[in-house]
Amino acid sequence: MSCGVKAARDWTRGHLETLGWSRSAPETVEAVLLTVSELVTNAHVHAHSTAQLVLTWDSECLHVTVHDSSARLPQPRNPDGDALGGRGMLLVDALADEWQSHPCRNGKDVTACFRPPDAAPPGPPDEAA
Repeated sequence: MSCGVKAARDWTRGHLETLGWSRSAPETVEAVLLTVSELVTNAHVHAHSTAQLVLTWDSECLHVTVHDSSARLPQPRNPDGDALGGRGMLLVDALADEWQSHPCRNGKDVTACFRPPDAAPPGPPDEAA
């Protein structure tokens, strides 16, 4: 999907609904939506490019990939405390279970991966009465 920030968030939210995460993992949903916002914004602001968003669920991890037309890979930086920007990839690093970027034909892909929390931690085995 080629998109702006609001369209990307709305589209992502709809797909997360199909996974049932809004009920089972609302914190993960918010982390994914904020990451989508950051990655799409970075494509527009830093790459001066449209953003192409792809979501892939492999039964263990949701891969959120944003492609843009710049070959320059993102680098987390330590912004000045008064700076208005420069924290996007630090935020993605804090929110995602992992992230990576790699150059590809006509630009780069930045992918953040999210694993939903287990539905319920395993309890102690039942004891026979």
